[in-house]
Amino acid sequence: MNRIDRISAILIQLQSRRVVKAQAIAERFGISLRTVYRDMSTLEEAGVPIIGEAGVGYSLADGYRLPPIAFTLDEATAFITAGKLVETLTDEVNGSNYQSAMYKVRAVLRNAEKDYVAELDSRIEVLKARRPPHMQEGLNPLQLILKAIAEKRVICLDYFSYYRQQHTQRCVEPVGVFYLDNYWHLIAWCREKKDYRDFRFDRMLNAEITHEVVATTHPSLKDYLAGIYKERNLLKIILLVEKEASRHLGEQKFYHGYIGETEKDGQVEMEFLTLSLEGFARWYMMFGDCAQIVEPDVLRERVKAIAESLLSKI
Repeated sequence: MNRIDRISAILIQLQSRRVVKAQAIAERFGISLRTVYRDMSTLEEAGVPIIGEAGVGYSLADGYRLPPIAFTLDEATAFITAGKLVETLTDEVNGSNYQSAMYKVRAVLRNAEKDYVAELDSRIEVLKARRPPHMQEGLNPLQLILKAIAEKRVICLDYFSYYRQQHTQRCVEPVGVFYLDNYWHLIAWCREKKDYRDFRFDRMLNAEITHEVVATTHPSLKDYLAGIYKERNLLKIILLVEKEASRHLGEQKFYHGYIGETEKDGQVEMEFLTLSLEGFARWYMMFGDCAQIVEPDVLRERVKAIAESLLSKI
């Protein structure tokens, strides 16, 4: 990215948040803090009313806004793709709100870009899983939960506990939401259990925001999830799988902690984080003739032991 494009992008970033730290700008564009300071000085010289405070960050004076800008074709394509994901993977209310926002985005596109986007719109689809989660009829929790998180308010849930097979009422302090294996999850501090809990959206029978403001400071969702992985001592596994065989692992790989893959010399290197060495070893044996264990040695030894036991019984 050339300097003019970067400075324009920095100005847009300043308009997107109340306060932006210099470090955040440096990390986004891969530049030094010294370069950030020079770019901010250039914006000030151009008449942009920037307010900077050491240790806090940069912000724009109240009331300063640029008129709507044009999007690039790549940015417009990203909006269309994101829209397909939102419509399929979130609830009806959130999908409707995104669609409304997209009309506003399309309104500032040039005619050629509108034709380009219209052509792509019918060429991209996101298909639901074969076993989609069943939400309580009339309940669209995502927007409600996000509103509670933004306003730091307590949520009251009518929840079905799968483990105990019973309905419970919980007052929770929301931390954040994430999407995993076809389900949306809410991480929140449960006042009844006095601990953080994972609440799946499809098990919520009702959800209401209270007027009570959350007084406790909770960790960010990213920090919380990182802590969970560390506490659970997840085992990192790397497999080298024949390309054709990797296509047939399907959804099972997600149940065993699949996190990513890269293609290497006609094979696929797949990475997993798992809680169960035993469970993973037995699953691996289903396709082990088409795969190689790169690491760890403990998995290799366990698979050998299971194979030797099996051979002794044949």
